[in-house]
Amino acid sequence: MIRISAVSYINTKPFLHGLELSSVRNKILLTQETPAQCAQKLLSNEIDIGLVPVAVIPLLKNPQIVSPFCIGSNGKVKTVCLFSEVPVEEINTVYLDYQSRTSVLLVQVLMKEYWKKEITFLPALEGYEINTIKNNIAAVIIGDRAIANLGKYKYEYDLSEIWKQHTGLPFVFAAWVSNKMIEQDFLDDFNAALQIGLSNRSQLLKEYERYDSDVFSVKEYWNTNIQYELDDDKKQALELFLKKLNPKQQFFYCY
Repeated sequence: MIRISAVSYINTKPFLHGLELSSVRNKILLTQETPAQCAQKLLSNEIDIGLVPVAVIPLLKNPQIVSPFCIGSNGKVKTVCLFSEVPVEEINTVYLDYQSRTSVLLVQVLMKEYWKKEITFLPALEGYEINTIKNNIAAVIIGDRAIANLGKYKYEYDLSEIWKQHTGLPFVFAAWVSNKMIEQDFLDDFNAALQIGLSNRSQLLKEYERYDSDVFSVKEYWNTNIQYELDDDKKQALELFLKKLNPKQQFFYCY
């Protein structure tokens, strides 16, 4: 059995749907966690493949991207935001979401290179999003908790949108990564299952309509905000982001 960990957020539901519909489900042991937990499981060899924050790639000994699919975006993503009651020029402290290393490092890159600000970054604890955002203190919130906070604060800085303005490129938040060789026959079946899920997104809309609001649409999110194909532009963006984290980083596409 191939051990797989996937992110538990709504952006991953089409992938999970495909795995459930496909016979590949009989070949895997699947768990769902936060992005940080997925990353830790891959680092500790508790899983064979993980849908992990791409910022973990430099920490792996033999990183291999094993799927042509990802969690990416090209502009506004809606679920990775810096929330604040003041404009970014007045922010002096940012709490960093504990659930994903990628978003944490992305906001630090953007603060340095795009906004050109030196501020205090603080690690956040569970529940931080409830009462920390006030005065000159902002917070990065990701995933389903970001959806719950859309429209609540005076300022929302979508980090994918800012990255696009900064680099002209899309962004890759998470990829299917292994730390060892996986048999090609399995990868073919696995990626075919992911494609089935993406092709049948519309079947899931009613199940997740509770997320819909005046400021968020699951249909728009799955079909516009999130881009699931790891195309050439996203590869370029991924390589640029990882180069900023580690100029000597090497990894391989194996699918």
